[in-house]
Amino acid sequence: MKIVDVRIRELTGTAQYTDDLWQERQRSPMDIYPEAKARGGKELYKAWKFIGDGDSHEVKGVFVEIETDEGITGIAGPINWTIPCVYIEAQLKPILIGKDPFATELLWDQMYRSAPHGRKGFHMHAISHVDVALWDIKGKALGVPVCTLLGGPVQQRIPAYASTVGFSLELEHVYEKVKQFRADGYTATKWFVREGPTDGPEGERKNVALIKTIREAAGPDMKIMLDSWGSWDVPYTLRMARLMEAYDPYWFEEPVLTDLPKSYARLRRESSVKIAGGEHEFTRWGAKAMMDQECCDIYQLDPVWCGGISEMMKIYALASTYDVPLIPHGTSQHINAHVSFAVNAVAAPMMEHLISFRPMTQHFLLHSLEPVNGYFTPPEVPGVGLDLDETKIESERLLSWI
Repeated sequence: MKIVDVRIRELTGTAQYTDDLWQERQRSPMDIYPEAKARGGKELYKAWKFIGDGDSHEVKGVFVEIETDEGITGIAGPINWTIPCVYIEAQLKPILIGKDPFATELLWDQMYRSAPHGRKGFHMHAISHVDVALWDIKGKALGVPVCTLLGGPVQQRIPAYASTVGFSLELEHVYEKVKQFRADGYTATKWFVREGPTDGPEGERKNVALIKTIREAAGPDMKIMLDSWGSWDVPYTLRMARLMEAYDPYWFEEPVLTDLPKSYARLRRESSVKIAGGEHEFTRWGAKAMMDQECCDIYQLDPVWCGGISEMMKIYALASTYDVPLIPHGTSQHINAHVSFAVNAVAAPMMEHLISFRPMTQHFLLHSLEPVNGYFTPPEVPGVGLDLDETKIESERLLSWI
């Protein structure tokens, strides 16, 4: 079997979503600037290609397809940004054409070595999606889900945590949503703060009121987490830990920028709340650097950003030697399920379910992947399960830059 083509398809369709989309957004590292802090969720998320008013939304999805001479096509996506697609076409496609798609280790090594300036960021996103599509070919050719090829499933079900990016932070709304999550069987939920060190005492009170409301709705046993997306600092995080201690937050996610490992390590030592992070780190080498410095209690690298399925399994093996759990960031539930079900419950104790992103990221898919009663179960579709439902495609175009 040989690779004969690599193409990038941009699909357009219409999705129905009855909730008010992008009611709020998470705090951003840019929010130290007042003009950035003033931007609302709808303005910030326009780049996600899921736009509309009321129940009907235009959705666009970009997918990479790797075609073989035996009629099997591997698919990965949707790809969140345009820049990785440029890398796929301009730099990775020439490496792939004519190669054996089963040779994932060889192709990963060649893609990585071809890009000494692309060890992090969007180039790694490109390599990740190509790697996913190659694994999709393997699974389809052998007629089994990729998690089976990885040695799984090791677990029979994995708890999903309800992740609320884009949700309103009005306290009444928060309370009702958390109560609904409990009724739906979720055992954990994560909320995204809007306030940080530059917002003064009023911002502190808002954050404390948020966690208090979540805990009141969640009851004593549900895990509750906060994500600040790299926009806090060490003193502020430690203060939040003290002020919120009575409400038992399970983790603070990305309290500081990824490039501050000593700050992460200090927080892990001194904070009464667990520290989670790593979604913006890449490859086994980036993961090892964080683990060597004991940055986090829970690591969260994303398989469609950090190097794909091939690299994520190496990172899982690495994490096991440091005796730390890895709960992947939730860009792709399908890919997270394959890698998470290939390891045990200590290594992968939960999976993220980004509720607002689901109608966008899974709209064009033939096989959706959703938690049932708060739990994910092992994938059953051969390959990675990202086959496209052609009936959902209203228009499309092939993307090309060369």
